[in-house]
Amino acid sequence: MEILIQLLALFMAIVPHEVAHGYVAWKLGDPTARRANRLTLNPLAHIDLVGSIILPGMLMIMHSPVLFGWAKPVPFNPWYFRDPRRGIMLVGIAGPIVNFAMAILSALLVRVLGTAGGLVTQFLAYFCVINIVLGVFNLIPIPPLDGSRVVTGLLPEEWAGPYMRLERFGFIIIIGLLYLGVLDRVINPAAVFLFRLLLGAP
Repeated sequence: MEILIQLLALFMAIVPHEVAHGYVAWKLGDPTARRANRLTLNPLAHIDLVGSIILPGMLMIMHSPVLFGWAKPVPFNPWYFRDPRRGIMLVGIAGPIVNFAMAILSALLVRVLGTAGGLVTQFLAYFCVINIVLGVFNLIPIPPLDGSRVVTGLLPEEWAGPYMRLERFGFIIIIGLLYLGVLDRVINPAAVFLFRLLLGAP
């Protein structure tokens, strides 16, 4: 039951994250995600074999203290944007912002329901922490994570291109850092701090 609750919370956190990217791109003038039918909350449109199934499964097998993953990236074309560098930053940051907003909302509901909520409170607590972890994880500046979109918009143009070419090795770098425990040491302190801040929980 606990694993099912965690997986449900993970999918419900990942899908709005990806939709947020496409929605912001659409509002900035890019119809790519809408034409690809990715502005939907249907999880089947967003499932990624590695990020939605394999990675969460590996984390469970490894008994990782955190559970996270990602969905199939929502496509966007920055050439539709009036200011491509600013547009890339806004599209990138949209996903983590939605995760943090959902974490705040679920934390408020946990405080309202308390222990009387039973499984609902348990789900909301998992939903809160998973959204926090996803928000923090995706802000790590390793392409193709969302943090790299923000960094790309801040870097001088002559550095942005070489930096984004790291994207082809991004998943290898992420899995390597995960195996070495580096990501846990980065994510855990920030996630625990935010979880305690929102829920006042040990």
